[in-house]
Amino acid sequence: MKNNLDTKLLNHLLAGSIIPAHPLALTTNLLLDEKRQRRLSRYYIAAGAGGVAVGVHTTQFEIRKPEINLLEDVLKITSDEIEKAQLSRPFLRIAGICGPTGQALKEAEIAVKYGYHLGLVSMGGLPGYSEYDLLERTREIAKIIPVFGFYLQPAAGGRVLSYNFWKEFVKIPEVLAIKVAPFNRYQTIGVVRAVCNSGRANEIALYTGNDDHIVEDLLTTYKFTVNGTTVEKKFVGGLLGHWAVWTQKAVDLLAEIKQCVANNYVGAENLLTKGIEITDTNAAFFDAHNGFKGCISGIHEVLFRQGLLGGIWTLNADDQLSPGQSEEIDRVYAMYPDQNDDWFVRNFKESDSENQID
Repeated sequence: MKNNLDTKLLNHLLAGSIIPAHPLALTTNLLLDEKRQRRLSRYYIAAGAGGVAVGVHTTQFEIRKPEINLLEDVLKITSDEIEKAQLSRPFLRIAGICGPTGQALKEAEIAVKYGYHLGLVSMGGLPGYSEYDLLERTREIAKIIPVFGFYLQPAAGGRVLSYNFWKEFVKIPEVLAIKVAPFNRYQTIGVVRAVCNSGRANEIALYTGNDDHIVEDLLTTYKFTVNGTTVEKKFVGGLLGHWAVWTQKAVDLLAEIKQCVANNYVGAENLLTKGIEITDTNAAFFDAHNGFKGCISGIHEVLFRQGLLGGIWTLNADDQLSPGQSEEIDRVYAMYPDQNDDWFVRNFKESDSENQID
């Protein structure tokens, strides 16, 4: 395995941080808008994120189509910007990996080529694969790059996976983290229970991907009795499409949650209330009331309003704002003014050394 993950980065992963799922910047004729793609990466770095995930659902799976072929470009661009930033703090590069085994292995090799530390391995889009096949595929990927598991909700292209699947999945030594995003309490608990029963609870970091339950996930301590001993596990951070927008506020949120937990949960009531506000906001961004059809366009709409994207164009013509979704985004902007980071984005754009973008 070509491991780019040193001890400092591993400790950073296990400690937990904000990891936005990186969107795709396009021009009006649906070509890559490289200037804005690079500026998005710089925004996440400036906002204090602990890493980025590129080539994932939020980046649009269509980048892998042969006639589009943008996966390697977007991986390289973000890696370039991270290198240019010369950060003194650890910063995780996570590459989305999907498709049949052959394709997944090629994507893992590309990720390693550009210095990515982990592969976020999607189990979706493989209806012909059994759970055994998915495990074998993961073991092959793990020979190339450390694995960040991914439980993606079916509405976004994922599938329901059994407890026995996760029980075997976490036995793979190269599995170092899991993004738990089934948007389902039962399935979330199943993953955490599998980790707690694995004997590797201290070796695997759990990141919430449940955009409908962010704060609650991060405040909760899970406890299971394993061989007569109580094993505890917490979500340490999040890898979220929701955190692709208003990222600076997300960084503040995680710091506040960690302080609350360290201080014996003083202030938890206020955080739970804030969690409802965030879930309500996410419903608008992700178009929850229409089966998440406008989730990518909703993220784009917020970034467009902030001037970080030139438009809300997507590679899939069906990915559009749903009727009433723009009005819902208006509503949450007005209702929760403390949640947005518009002021930060304005200052960032003014100070960005490469801000000459038409």
